[in-house]
Amino acid sequence: MRLKPGEPLNEKEITAQFGLSRTPVREAMLRLKDDELIEIFPQSGTFVARIPMAKIPEAVIIRQALEAMAAEQAAQRRDPRALEILHAIIRDQQEAAAAGDLGRFHEVDEAFHAAISDAAGYPGIWRLAQTVKAQVDRCRRLTLPVPGRMARVIQEHQRVLAAMEAGDAAGARQALAEHLVAVLPDLEELRRTYPDYFV
Repeated sequence: MRLKPGEPLNEKEITAQFGLSRTPVREAMLRLKDDELIEIFPQSGTFVARIPMAKIPEAVIIRQALEAMAAEQAAQRRDPRALEILHAIIRDQQEAAAAGDLGRFHEVDEAFHAAISDAAGYPGIWRLAQTVKAQVDRCRRLTLPVPGRMARVIQEHQRVLAAMEAGDAAGARQALAEHLVAVLPDLEELRRTYPDYFV
């Protein structure tokens, strides 16, 4: 979201900015197009894609199916080292929230979800979840500045971790599923606030 939906992209400027030849930039742009993050219009130009509102619920459901199962497995394993790592990540997230560092907060949020898959013993779950969540991430970036949002995310993470520590597999699964669905009620407000960002 550093580049806003609808913003034009100039291949020549990007090659200069990153000191690359045109070939890797062109290949990256084609991949971003496949991921629906940019749109290429012959004779018109290349633009940051608008967020397809209809795809968000499906991505959330896929993440719930994958990541809630990972939380359940992690609760059954109750690996002390993995739980310690998750506590450290939450502390990092609290520090980022206190500093108002939205970029860092998002990075640590990603680390939390990756660590749950690691704690489950199935790191591939997170890698697979990443293939569907790009549009959700764009929405999450828009919601982070909302007052109280970062604190709410931390509380939700703490609930997931508490259930995992207690060995409550069903509770961990439910807590993570509820955490992931939290973005859906925000969608209409995001669309009203940023009408040009969505299709």
